[in-house]
Amino acid sequence: MISNRSAVVVAPVAGVLLGALDFVWIKYVPSPFGDLGNSIAVWAVAAFLLAYLTRWSLPVGVLGAVVCLVVAVPFYYLAATLIQNDDLSNAYNVNALLWMGLGVVAGLVFGAAGVIARRPGRLRTAALAMPGAVMFAEAVIQLRRIGDPSYDTAGQAESGAVLIVLGVLLTLLVGRSWRERALALLIALPLTAVGWVLLSVTGFR
Repeated sequence: MISNRSAVVVAPVAGVLLGALDFVWIKYVPSPFGDLGNSIAVWAVAAFLLAYLTRWSLPVGVLGAVVCLVVAVPFYYLAATLIQNDDLSNAYNVNALLWMGLGVVAGLVFGAAGVIARRPGRLRTAALAMPGAVMFAEAVIQLRRIGDPSYDTAGQAESGAVLIVLGVLLTLLVGRSWRERALALLIALPLTAVGWVLLSVTGFR
């Protein structure tokens, strides 16, 4: 168990690594796996896993997840500046601030879910369903693009399939029994619908 005080160091360091390595992943890993670098679901899962694995208290876990995602944004753009000479202003312009705002929201939701998922209680199984649900929700968005001339059909199908497989694997990973895993996957279905609506509202279509 990592102490709550460690969050002061662990959360920002995790953010630096998430942002920088995410850009490196996009830059050098081919599709469809490279597409995961552009996935908001992957960042949400990172916030979940940070809170889940560190075993911080609920307030610290939520705050740590928020800090991780907010710090990750400018370091993503900083990596882009260093690797491909992008404009450094991308790290603090309006678009970056928007992503930081979304990071706050995702950190609050998935940081809390990560803490709750490792505690006994009625909400535990629903929290365990969250990583899979957000992956499935983004997969729905990808698959709905099939046939749209603005997108490559094969690429969207492959990316959607990768997200679905990862969603199932994450649920199997965090569950402690096959019954719990099966129930979490079942709960993930309505959560997927909710996640799809929320992602669509924020402009991910």
